[in-house]
Amino acid sequence: MARAELMDFDEALEKFEPVIGLEVHIELNTKTKMFSAAANPANTENHDAEPNTLVAPVDMGLPGSMPAVNAEAIRKSITLGLALGCSIAPSSRFARKNYFYPDLGKNYQISQYDEPIAFEGSVEVDLGDGETVVVPIERAHMEEDAGKLTHMGGAAGRIQGASSSLVDYNRAGVPLVEIVTHPIFGAEHRAPELAKAYLATIRDIAIATGISEARMERGNVRCDANVSLRPRGTEKLGTRTETKNVNSMRSVERAVRYEIQRQAVILASGGTITQETRHWHEDTGETSPGRPKSDADDYRYFPEPDLLPVAPSEELIEELRAALPEAPAVRRRRLKAEWDFTDLELQDVVNGGLLNEVEATVAAGAAPQTARKWWTGEITRVANAQEREPAALVAPEQVASLQKLIDDGTLTDKLARQVLEGVIAGEGTPQEVVDARGLAVVSDDGALIAAIDDALAAQPDVLEKIRGGKVQAAGAIIGAVMKAMKGQADAARVRELILERA
Repeated sequence: MARAELMDFDEALEKFEPVIGLEVHIELNTKTKMFSAAANPANTENHDAEPNTLVAPVDMGLPGSMPAVNAEAIRKSITLGLALGCSIAPSSRFARKNYFYPDLGKNYQISQYDEPIAFEGSVEVDLGDGETVVVPIERAHMEEDAGKLTHMGGAAGRIQGASSSLVDYNRAGVPLVEIVTHPIFGAEHRAPELAKAYLATIRDIAIATGISEARMERGNVRCDANVSLRPRGTEKLGTRTETKNVNSMRSVERAVRYEIQRQAVILASGGTITQETRHWHEDTGETSPGRPKSDADDYRYFPEPDLLPVAPSEELIEELRAALPEAPAVRRRRLKAEWDFTDLELQDVVNGGLLNEVEATVAAGAAPQTARKWWTGEITRVANAQEREPAALVAPEQVASLQKLIDDGTLTDKLARQVLEGVIAGEGTPQEVVDARGLAVVSDDGALIAAIDDALAAQPDVLEKIRGGKVQAAGAIIGAVMKAMKGQADAARVRELILERA
């Protein structure tokens, strides 16, 4: 694939105004699928199932099979709609979206068209510098996911150049909610950043409400990014492209930036933009053409004849509204103030997906700054090395206990890292690891004096230097004592004893 010519980003923004629209698909974590009793692979306990083992006749589109709506999926969809500030429709209807899906056996998708379950809302999105942008939501509608294709023989699993494709129907029929924004104007040079921050906010809402595992690396949350440009001073919207199924926040940001730069070159040279879907390539940081983008009429939507309208009661809606958690943006601002974090410190925690862990560690007794440093520092480093999630390594209560051992002088920072290693290895609580490994700081004067004497004997000139006013010379003895005692000496007490002897 030839590399597209790109315009400098700042130059593109001088010539054109970007308009973006985002469609985020969230897989719900119900026990079963949207229209069948098959187990739902979007639920963590079923994630590693063998291909084509979580299927039912409805998922395969077998003749005579009839869909039945998952009531829990309805509840979770309403919860999400309410969390997005949407109105909930007193009656909504499923529709058939007719399009050739190689990975949907019945050759159409059950979705919602002109009667979505939730409509007209908004969500507050915090950018990195603390600016808040309100993103308007057009609708949130229910549908089923398609299966998964694995392309064989092509480069990096791409369809281009593939000799064959394998289909796994496990994902077919997984409950989805698609959240569609209105066109977003005025983002300007921050459009890529806003796209990333919006996706992060939607993911936070999904996690906070408990409707989805929201694991982007598993495809639980995917984003279609629509981008168009219009010349400065014009009102008519440009032709848009839709970059499909981007499944990381960083990639959404990169894809929006790339499309702005790519489209700007074409328009500036007098060309036209093709309305099409595009594929995002993580390895090259580029998009490539998919298929001409269809309009709604091309899908030949019509009401799903096998399903009744969804008509939730006012009592159910109010019950779900009352159970909503604090909005993620409101929660972040509250915690930032309570913890006295800078914007950068909070962003560090949020970007790492560690807000819950830090909050729980603080609740267990640790100071906010020390909780942040543990989770974004050593714990994340170990997690990355082991290719695991930080929260899977250690519990917040254990981190708080570890920090308490530092605060009361039982451990140094260096020893604490060794204790953390033991806790992660399953050797017990921090105190149990300290006891088993003998890692506590030695503050017994007798043992320290003996080590100091040995160090002074090896460096007899140090005392004279200290007596001559070069107090910093004590550092050599402190270092020797720490080495001899394997880092377990109380360095402050060692210094005091050295100076007393001088």
